Amino acid sequence: MPPLASRRRGRPFQKGNAGRRLGSRNRTTVVAEALLRDEEIELVRKAIEMAKAGDAQMLKFLFDRILPKARSVLVNLPRMDHASDAVDALGAIIEAVGTGRIAPSEASALASLVEAYARTINVADLELRMDNIEKKLEEIVTLEEKLKER
Repeated sequence: MPPLASRRRGRPFQKGNAGRRLGSRNRTTVVAEALLRDEEIELVRKAIEMAKAGDAQMLKFLFDRILPKARSVLVNLPRMDHASDAVDALGAIIEAVGTGRIAPSEASALASLVEAYARTINVADLELRMDNIEKKLEEIVTLEEKLKER
């Protein structure tokens, strides 16, 4: 094996060889699928029988694939009309974690949504304020031009 300094990083293939095409499947996978075709129902039944007979690894395997990974999270968040309302929304999320109604990872996802929404409200408010300032500036310029004409 060459020393670390002489190993080159970069393109994994020679020029002109882009590697496997997107969507192409591994030859071993294709062969395995062909061998198992029309056997799926029987194999699943056998796996369930093994799990019922006490095979803990098979039970875990089935649960990992059958039970849903994500679940719907119901947290009553207060209405957010202003960015400052995010404080109350985050408080409701923290309270839901504290009482065990949602997991911390779910709270993190909800907090990200609240943060993004608060930023959106801030941007919309800033745009509105900028529009108002520009209108007032135009009015001032128009008044100044009228005063100069006199």
